[in-house]
Amino acid sequence: MPAITRKNFDSADEVRPFEDGKGKLDLVNTDRGPVGRAVFEPGWQWTKHVKPIAGTDSCQASHACYVVGGRLKIVMDDGTEDEVGPGDYFAVEPGHDAWVVGDEPCVLIDWVGFGDYAVPAGSTS
Repeated sequence: MPAITRKNFDSADEVRPFEDGKGKLDLVNTDRGPVGRAVFEPGWQWTKHVKPIAGTDSCQASHACYVVGGRLKIVMDDGTEDEVGPGDYFAVEPGHDAWVVGDEPCVLIDWVGFGDYAVPAGSTS
């Protein structure tokens, strides 16, 4: 394994667009696993813009994220909820919905749950 690995999200290994042009996932593959940068545009909501791609009732990915900018509301299937914003780290288990709060894009870095995120149902990444 090389002593230093460098990747840039602006030249990602894979780009996965969300429905209706409401954002995208830039994915870089590393020796330690995939890392993703998601840009969720204002008006983005998982149930509207990723559910049609994933084919599940709620997001079934675990996430460990750092919020670069913008705000995101997260609601678990059991009703537990939180809102995250710039500088926050958050972890969330499968079984949730989320949406952008406000009028600026929410940008996240996730090093746990984006490997199979927004992959069409029945496909493999």
